[in-house]
This record gives sequence, C-alpha cells and structure tokens, in this order.
Amino acid sequence: MGKKSAIGMIEMNSIAKGYAVGDAMLKAADVEILFNRTICPGKFMVMVAGDVAAVESAMDAGLHLGSETIVDELVIPNVHPSVFGAISGTRVIEKTAALGIIETFSVASIIEAADAAVKAANVELIDVHLAMAIGGKGYATLTGDVAAVTAAVDAGTDFIRAKGVLVEKVVIPQPREEILRDRV
Repeated sequence: MGKKSAIGMIEMNSIAKGYAVGDAMLKAADVEILFNRTICPGKFMVMVAGDVAAVESAMDAGLHLGSETIVDELVIPNVHPSVFGAISGTRVIEKTAALGIIETFSVASIIEAADAAVKAANVELIDVHLAMAIGGKGYATLTGDVAAVTAAVDAGTDFIRAKGVLVEKVVIPQPREEILRDRV
C-alpha cells in the first residue's frame, strides 16, 4: 500500500451489512483497514486509509453496497497526519496547556471536525474517541495555547455545524492535570 494520505469511513445501522461493506472496500482497492467493528448504539463502522484514489475507490464500493443502511460517511483526501494517531489512541502528549473539546452526534463528523481543527491552528490532537461507551457520539480533545485552541475548536465546529450534529464545544484555559486522567 502507498502513502496513507486519505481516510474514508462509512457508519451503518446494520452490523451484518457492515461486515460485507468492509470486505467489499478491501477487495475494491489497496487500502488499509483502520476499523471494522461495531459501535454504539448497535451500529457498525468501517474506516480505511490509503492514497486518495484508493480510498475513493474503496468508498465507492462500500457506499454502493451499504446504500440504505448508511448513517453517515466521510472522505478526507489530505487528512492531517496527527488524526491517525489520535484515532488509534497512540498519541502521547507530555503536557496539556489549554484544553479544547468538540463533541458530536456521529463518528464521521468528529473525524471531520478534528481534521479541520488541527489544520486551522497550532494545536495537538490528544484523542479522537469514536462512539464506544458514549452512545454513538464522538469527541475530540486537543491542546495548545488558549488562542490556538479557541481557533481550532471554532474551525472544527464551524466545519460540521451545517450537518446539525454538534453536541457541544468547550475550551478550558488552564485545566487541572487530573481532568484528563481515566478518560473514557
């Protein structure tokens, strides 16, 4: 597989169809599967990464097969590299400055918001949490100086506001260290 520069994701309301969609996407193009799993509440998510053309081909196959079961979907052609680490939970942030949080009703929208946020300002993504144990919602946490975090949170929420899936956005200027311990 080539460089991972794009990400594609399909969120469905059918678990059975989700497995079939994931298989079709992998067979359609040279992509890497990042997630192929159930998510709350009783939905299924397939997320792939690869070069732009491969992700678009995989998405075409998945969208065609998934059709009536699709809840949401996304393709980000030039995804910010830190989004991959934040989604997989492998990012390590040494110190939290200001803390920004974006919360959405769908998995696709939180990934779009996180990507827009990190591209808009000098911030670091801490985590992008996808739907598990939070009722199918998603949230992203990020850090940086107050002005940068505010700009990033605004950019992320502006990007998805038109979809009507924003739950809340928060900027905490000087969070206590304990606030990020034991997060879901």
